[in-house]
Amino acid sequence: MTRKEEIEVRKAEIREEIPKASEEKIEELNAEVDALNEEAAKIEEQEKVKEEAKELEEKKFVAKEVVKEERKMENNKEFRNSKEYINAYAEYVKEGLAKDYTMSKEARALLTTNVEDGVVAVPEMVDDIIKTAWEREEIVSLVKDISVKGNFQVQFEVSADGAVEHTEGDDPVDEENLILGIATLVPKSIKKWLSVSDEVLDMKGEAFLNYVYDELTYRIAKKCADILVGKIAALPQSLVANEDGVYDTPSAAKVTLAPEVGTVASAYANLSDEANNITVIMNKLTHANFKAAAYANGYAVDPFEGFRVRYNNTLPAYDTATAGQVYMIVGDLNHGALINFPNGEGIALKYDDKTLMTSDLVRILGRRFTAIGIVADKSFTLVAKPGVSA
Repeated sequence: MTRKEEIEVRKAEIREEIPKASEEKIEELNAEVDALNEEAAKIEEQEKVKEEAKELEEKKFVAKEVVKEERKMENNKEFRNSKEYINAYAEYVKEGLAKDYTMSKEARALLTTNVEDGVVAVPEMVDDIIKTAWEREEIVSLVKDISVKGNFQVQFEVSADGAVEHTEGDDPVDEENLILGIATLVPKSIKKWLSVSDEVLDMKGEAFLNYVYDELTYRIAKKCADILVGKIAALPQSLVANEDGVYDTPSAAKVTLAPEVGTVASAYANLSDEANNITVIMNKLTHANFKAAAYANGYAVDPFEGFRVRYNNTLPAYDTATAGQVYMIVGDLNHGALINFPNGEGIALKYDDKTLMTSDLVRILGRRFTAIGIVADKSFTLVAKPGVSA
């Protein structure tokens, strides 16, 4: 029994003694109770001090572990960005590409020592190469991207009742009549290969990684832009439900106008209220037609209404387009489109040293698992060439 418990027991005994005790004895018992209470208070204070000290020690321990872990992470980060590690990673990539490639013991030791959960850490410079190459493609870099495994579905609004003004005491407002569509993004492999000489494989560290990842990432990004532009240009002008009664493809407005001052303004006027971060997409040759319209107006107006202009030559030039063919897109890429990278933002590499063996060339194939989709209605206006199609 602890002293604290003994005190409580004695106080209980005193409470029983008091009714039977004399006046003189009661005074003694009361004095004893005061002494016991004072002792109990001291014990509680001591326990409180001990508990606070214990909590402080625990906090110090946790803080030390956090600092230790932060230092470990920082050291790992510094190590991953060291020249030695980058060189080792480049040799690791080559070994993964060429099975008969023999990595040096030093490189293997550098990598295996820093492997976590069986995954070789990628130097930050590789992430930066991929990010920079992706941003060089000025269309896809404007599109929101996510990383979700498998097919990804996005609901989009087909129609909805607006808000209404309501006066207190009037009949309750009607429930919103909301109709939604569902766009499904299905991932596919986007691939690009390049032929490199044996001399390129002999390149060391950062030079080799820059050469391979930059070229492959940019070309894959360019293909993603081409796919996106093609999907936008093919959008229907009205919503049509599929066999299950679901609207699965957003629609786009379509206007038939020549490249004149006011064309972009007319296209913009057909967009939904939510589409406000506007990009104009066209073939570079079409740009000349709009500039000619500006020249004819003595440079008094901007035919692009101050919106950003991006080029993609999978769209036909206005002069070579057929009547009714889409030659320009005006819309909000960030609101209306979405890109999903189910496997993250890395680039997977494969190697072929047989096909062009006699020419001392090897093929390196880059692959990125990607889903591209249109996810909002009336986010784009398609501008087509006037005239009667054949």
